[in-house]
Amino acid sequence: MRQNISSGAPWEDQIGYCRAVRVGNTIEVSGTAPVRDGKTVGENAYEQTKVCLEIIKEAIEKAGGKIEDVVRTRMFVTDISQWVAFGKAHGEVFTKIKPATSMVQVSALIEPDMLIEIEATAIISS
Repeated sequence: MRQNISSGAPWEDQIGYCRAVRVGNTIEVSGTAPVRDGKTVGENAYEQTKVCLEIIKEAIEKAGGKIEDVVRTRMFVTDISQWVAFGKAHGEVFTKIKPATSMVQVSALIEPDMLIEIEATAIISS
């Protein structure tokens, strides 16, 4: 059975996606930017990463999982030289969980003030 988790963002219908999809015990979370109420939140790499991870946690919980179920994250960043700040925020959430992860520099994200977008995969253990 498939469960779609919507964030309510207007882009979901426009682009044709949802915040997360759960099939069986697997939850896939879409690329998550630091956006609340249509506005980019966070002044720097650390703050924006924290916002992304909060949104991901909310989506996973709506799908019946918990942040400890995350087995993979993918971070897309616009300035890899800020890897320490991105990594600090990621580490605060995942230091004990230690999912597989990637951090890749991209040339741009949808909005110029966005510094990071994160995807996540969670597998709910029985």
